[in-house]
Amino acid sequence: MNRLSILAASIAATLTLVVGATDARAQGAYYIAVPEGRTGKASLITRSTPWTLRGDAYVANRAPEREIVLCQLLARNIGKLRSFSAGGMSLGDAALEKCNARAKAVPGAAVAAR
Repeated sequence: MNRLSILAASIAATLTLVVGATDARAQGAYYIAVPEGRTGKASLITRSTPWTLRGDAYVANRAPEREIVLCQLLARNIGKLRSFSAGGMSLGDAALEKCNARAKAVPGAAVAAR
């Protein structure tokens, strides 16, 4: 029974992320970034790019910086990202790892890892 409830919670969380990202895409956002955790910020600006939280994803219109640069700037402000897409194309695993290397440290993460 316990395994079933864990599986159901995992499926529900995944569907929430997919629906949030799909909703952002439907509203015309060029960049869509899904953070790994909650950030508490409804909006922010990286260089000259304004980001807005829609559902579980940060969205922005097209900007002059390269996608990886925007991803790194956002990760530096909100922490690790679960996904990042530009114009409907998701960053690959290696690029997302490079992006997340610039993520801000989450307080208590080093203690929890021990």
